[in-house]
Amino acid sequence: MTTQDRLQKMEGFKRLINLSLVLLCLLLETGVFTYHWYFHFRFNVVEDLQKFFFKGHVLEVAIYFVILFMFSNMYGGMRLGYLKNAEIIFSQVFATIMADVLIYAEISVMAFKLFNPMYFIIMLLQQILVAFLYISAANFFYRHIFPPRKLLLIYGDRDPKELRRKFETRLDKYLITEQIHVGAGTKNLCKTIKEYYQDGTCNAVVFGDISDADRKPLIKYCYGNSIRFYVLPKINDVIMIGAEELHVFDSPILLTREYSMTMEQRFLKRLIDIVCALILVILTSPIMLVTAICVKAYDGGPVFYKQVRCTRGGKKFNIIKFRSMRVDAEKDGVRLYYVGDSRVTPVGKFIRKVRIDELPQLFNILSGDMSFIGPRPERPEIIEQYQAEMPEFAFRLKVKAGLAGYAQVYGKYNTTPYDKLKLDITYIENYSVLLDLKIMLLTLKILFLPEATEGVDAGQTTAMRDLYMAKVDHEYEDGDGKKGSDANDVKSIDDKE
Repeated sequence: MTTQDRLQKMEGFKRLINLSLVLLCLLLETGVFTYHWYFHFRFNVVEDLQKFFFKGHVLEVAIYFVILFMFSNMYGGMRLGYLKNAEIIFSQVFATIMADVLIYAEISVMAFKLFNPMYFIIMLLQQILVAFLYISAANFFYRHIFPPRKLLLIYGDRDPKELRRKFETRLDKYLITEQIHVGAGTKNLCKTIKEYYQDGTCNAVVFGDISDADRKPLIKYCYGNSIRFYVLPKINDVIMIGAEELHVFDSPILLTREYSMTMEQRFLKRLIDIVCALILVILTSPIMLVTAICVKAYDGGPVFYKQVRCTRGGKKFNIIKFRSMRVDAEKDGVRLYYVGDSRVTPVGKFIRKVRIDELPQLFNILSGDMSFIGPRPERPEIIEQYQAEMPEFAFRLKVKAGLAGYAQVYGKYNTTPYDKLKLDITYIENYSVLLDLKIMLLTLKILFLPEATEGVDAGQTTAMRDLYMAKVDHEYEDGDGKKGSDANDVKSIDDKE
């Protein structure tokens, strides 16, 4: 059996084990629901149990399983072997809560009354215990029989330490065993890839920050020889991901439209924004009132904090938040929130942690300056600074700024601007109403993740790390030692690699 056949067989076995373990977890939780349905819930649904046939019980259990499956898949509870153990447990617990809330609403509608939630709470606690114990054991078993994938890193002129650091946060899944500079040449690199792949030194390749010209022949070689590879996408790659495939004649055509959204999409998105914002304003008005009183009572300063931000087309507007810092927080100039920031008040620390400080932005949404989902709005001066280093940063302004976004769901507060830019472009080029709804649901999950609000390091004025800035500054200097800022006459960060 060849190395390729052996690895292919192993991947199939790995996938089978993964699916089996995940489905068993869902079946165990569904089993808990089945018990409570049969012995507690069904008596409140119909008065004459003889009219509720066996098939009705099976249907209700099947409905619950499908709902749990959907939420588990959405929130990452089924990412066994991919996410960290704590992340999988949290994701599955959150998915279970959402499924139980939905099934509670469904059964209450069937019964024409609200259930006493006590049995649902007991059921939820039992399911959480089952999920915690099972996922911990299953994840340990999975990672014990499937060790981390050994990688060959091919890097360019940039120091690969930052990239290696990212992979080293997941040593349970990835292990960079070898690295080689792209300057070794295509022929030597292909030979090295083949040797490492055949002797088992590496079973996958990672293409770091290397140019398209260097990357293309290597990708074709790996693809042609069925060798797994990972690519850090460039801006052009991200843009093309969302391209529409056309078949108007015998040559395939990829279309990227000049407008990010159609007229119908913009209308529907605006309608959803208005309806959802109005509902949330009504529901959260008591919370906002209490917050306003607490902020005012603490130091007598203003309740709201307004700041100029940019939305679609670079239009400026005043974003509104509950003030979480001292009145004189920016007396020494603009600074981002950082870990252990002493400028944050006790009230501010709490409202930031639970995201209450963001609620006044619902009025920004109603006024049309923002949307529920979109790239987070930045300050004009920060945009100008980022564009001087990354002209493509202006691409984020193709759509309206959002209260939550793709970069917030899949990134962190201190994710580098370049990585956030790629995430935001991914959203722009793949926009759909369903994607917006998915991000809304995923946002509910990250509200409870503390790392999503991690600050930058003390002393930083933007999210760019000092090392990253120094390297980019060096790469963007032209022959006269000057930097440009126009996207039309400055090479992009991708082109400079």
